[in-house]
Amino acid sequence: MRGLLFILAWLAALPSWGAYAYAQFGDIKYPPGFTHFDYVDPNAPKGGEIRMVPPTRPTNFDKFNPFTLKGTPPYAIDTLLFDTLLAGNSDEPTTAYGLLAEDVEVAPDRLSAVFRLNPKARFHDGKPVLAADVVHSFKTLVSKQAAPQYRTIFAEVKDAVAVAERVVRFDFASPNPELPLMVGGMAVFSREWGKGKPFDEVVSDMPIGSGPYRIPSGRMGRDITYVRDPKYWAAELPTRKGHFNFDRISFKIYLDETSRFEGLKAGEFDFMREFTSRNWARQYKGKQFDSGELAKRAFENRNPGDFQGYVFNLRKPQFQDVRVRQAIGLAMDFEWMNRQLFYGLYQRVNGYFPNSDFHAEGLPKPDELAVLEPLRGKVRPEVFGPAPISPSTAPPGSLRENLRQAQALLKEAGWSYRDGALRNGQGEAFTIEFLNDQPSLVRIVTPFQKALEKLGIQLVYRVVDFSLSKQRMDAFDFELTSQRIPGTTAPGVELMERFGSKAAATPGSSNIWGIADPAVDALLRKVVSARTRAELSAAMRALDRVLSHGYYSVPHYYGDKFLIGYRPRPFVLPPKIPPYYQPDAWAMSTWWASPENK
Repeated sequence: MRGLLFILAWLAALPSWGAYAYAQFGDIKYPPGFTHFDYVDPNAPKGGEIRMVPPTRPTNFDKFNPFTLKGTPPYAIDTLLFDTLLAGNSDEPTTAYGLLAEDVEVAPDRLSAVFRLNPKARFHDGKPVLAADVVHSFKTLVSKQAAPQYRTIFAEVKDAVAVAERVVRFDFASPNPELPLMVGGMAVFSREWGKGKPFDEVVSDMPIGSGPYRIPSGRMGRDITYVRDPKYWAAELPTRKGHFNFDRISFKIYLDETSRFEGLKAGEFDFMREFTSRNWARQYKGKQFDSGELAKRAFENRNPGDFQGYVFNLRKPQFQDVRVRQAIGLAMDFEWMNRQLFYGLYQRVNGYFPNSDFHAEGLPKPDELAVLEPLRGKVRPEVFGPAPISPSTAPPGSLRENLRQAQALLKEAGWSYRDGALRNGQGEAFTIEFLNDQPSLVRIVTPFQKALEKLGIQLVYRVVDFSLSKQRMDAFDFELTSQRIPGTTAPGVELMERFGSKAAATPGSSNIWGIADPAVDALLRKVVSARTRAELSAAMRALDRVLSHGYYSVPHYYGDKFLIGYRPRPFVLPPKIPPYYQPDAWAMSTWWASPENK
């Protein structure tokens, strides 16, 4: 009897699932029969165009397949052309509702999930979306012909099986409550796309998806325009009502910041996210802004802060000593840069998950200690002490004092200054190549470069174009670079791809650091197996603590608002801004053109 009561209590604590939705932690906001998300206008008119620039800096695109490693696809193609089984939303981080699937059922043991497809679901060629297409998509993505990150993301998914024509079951290797969301968010494409070719040779074939937009031209190039499908099968579903209102969404590519901003002023596009504080403070002014032709607005959000920092390649011998990495971090003077270069707009990054429930602070709390205790002896002893705080030069501190500490750490690690440079025991000078595809970072890197010179370290700034940078990063052929990772309210399996040991040895993975630590792997398993939000938070804070004490990066800074320049007159914004969103995706999916400007 006692055993039965235990089982019943355990089952009651499992994440909620329903025919229309799945929540990792049981927190479903919208009830059965809901008609739309409350941050959209369900009556928004269709029509018009929004022209944007990608927040990243790609060059010409040379393929239409976003799921393979080689080449560059057009921006947003995966979002606009491919539907998924479930659709997330900007209100709830760990809840998704039916899209291609009208029903989802998770087994009591959580080792499988069954999705029943909506009989109305159609690909762009008019054919129905069937279970066989879902199985084909999964097996293709986890094959060696697709980009390697998919094998990492779906590593705990054992198989996908077509149970019936419109019923597909995913089998899981462990009762991980995030896995139904992971497979529910997988892009689904037709079996006919590139049929007869190896998937990594499907380059110029027009994708056959079921999403709200199509590509009207098969021509490769720099700019891309997506055209709304007037027969989009899901337009009236609750998860799509009020979404994707523009007839056309265009992305224009500019090779440098100056020409991009001039393009905004010249009316070549309508919406741009600004990442450079100097530009925001000095350029977004003048007659066009005074007249209202252009607007600048810092949009509020509740997103966790982005991680941004200089990233060490641990595969290189000069960075394998933690004291060396810690010493290099002491050479960055954020306070001076924020004052002199950033107009005081930024906050300093501490750890890898700033401004969130997953950020470690002070001494480990009891829930963190419960996670960390089994790793005692496998992590640095300092992990059980205060969480590291990024070096500061605010009084009474100073850059001079920080460099003294750095010099002492380098000496402990076997590096000493002689013959005009910092040298190791073999007499080799300490040099660092900083690889980047953003010329604008020169002004940010230069003060860091000068401080390193005082330690005897020569930093060479190497700017290359985007395509070459991508090739070198995919091959881990770099020493130091800059990385920005958007914050997330629902971390999970993707962290395996970013910090896991297996990914460290997989070319093209997101683990560009080369972190291969069994203790980190153990914490990642705790993260992905968390049954409650509290368990997830404790595991994430423990992970943040261990990563921070590894000094794998030199933390930079983050902004707590989205800085957006846009052309306001053609557009209408929804009355409510959701709490969790990315600005370009939010604009292209929920804004609309005012009727007089179509």
